[in-house]
Amino acid sequence: MQALKILVVVMGVMILAGVTILVVAIADRVSRGGPATASSHPFAAAPIELPAGAWIETIGVGSDRLVVDIVLPDGNRQLVIIDLATGGRLGAIPLRTAP
Repeated sequence: MQALKILVVVMGVMILAGVTILVVAIADRVSRGGPATASSHPFAAAPIELPAGAWIETIGVGSDRLVVDIVLPDGNRQLVIIDLATGGRLGAIPLRTAP
């Protein structure tokens, strides 16, 4: 009976230690994964001009690029590539259907 009491106390201490370690690990991960690297200066980029009557069909995001699929008023499409670091327009790729 004495051995059973010792075993229960030891397991109780192990459970408390395990829960404490779990709470500390979760708190550490939450504090590290908080808001994404807050920059010291606000992001400001020049607006990207769309032709009149054009609209954005889809947007794709890469590691450092944003690709915007634009449908032009004449029915043609254009892919506009934007640098995510600067917000500047890198270029455009016209997409046209073959006659």
